[in-house]
Amino acid sequence: MSLADTAPVHHRGATGRLVRSELALVLGRRRNVVLLVGLAMVPLLLGVVLYLAQDAGLAGQGPPFVARVTGNGLFLVVASLFLCTPFLLPLTIGIASGDAIAGEASTGTLRYLLVVPVARGRLLAVKALGALVFAGAAVLAIAVVGLVAGAALFGVGDLTLLSGTTVPLADGVLRVAGVVVYVGLSMTGLVAVGLFFSTLTEVPVGAMAATVVVAVVSSVLDQLPQVAVIHPALLTHHWFDFAEMLRVVPSADVLAQGLAVQAGWVAVFGALAWARFTTADVSS
Repeated sequence: MSLADTAPVHHRGATGRLVRSELALVLGRRRNVVLLVGLAMVPLLLGVVLYLAQDAGLAGQGPPFVARVTGNGLFLVVASLFLCTPFLLPLTIGIASGDAIAGEASTGTLRYLLVVPVARGRLLAVKALGALVFAGAAVLAIAVVGLVAGAALFGVGDLTLLSGTTVPLADGVLRVAGVVVYVGLSMTGLVAVGLFFSTLTEVPVGAMAATVVVAVVSSVLDQLPQVAVIHPALLTHHWFDFAEMLRVVPSADVLAQGLAVQAGWVAVFGALAWARFTTADVSS
């Protein structure tokens, strides 16, 4: 009888222990800690550069959101997420999600995980949870350091929106928090893609690279007007819709569409990952 044919008996508390173990592994792994620290350095370095550029009269120049940082430290959170979303966040999340299953297979521990009283589907869900928690931690690392550095270097106050309208500080904080939440949810589709690739191979680097390539290809296609018909369904097309949070009246339709696309990617690639993982012959 193959391992795939065995039906593990559920023991009370086994899933909880597995979740705790997975979260400790994901958040405590040295490589992942380094990745989080690297992301956290982005708002710190950006803030210092803009602070020094103030004296040279250059602080008001740059991409959207970046030019607004010196006027209100809250914008350092938005600017840092704006700069990290195209590549650094996908790279970091691709590494974690691509390693979820393939990493266990490459070290030979996946087979032993499957003999504990946890079914394959439940194990996959735990791995997905770990990857999602790491993705959330990555976004929070940028946001928290950005908020602290922005407040320390530039101060915080009433927030001037993209239209020029000023809202009270409390409202501004809620809007920036909405930006952070939207960016985090926008990464869920990429996590599902990485999890799927992770079930296809025992080489973690291959799964990581494939996940990042999907994000890069999606971004490239999103720039080509010849394929505009598929743009709304692309993984990366709605990533920057968080700007809606900084309008006088955010468009619920725009935000909902972006999250619906992510839900679609999660459903498709989550189902593919489940189908592959629950039927694969695990030999290592």
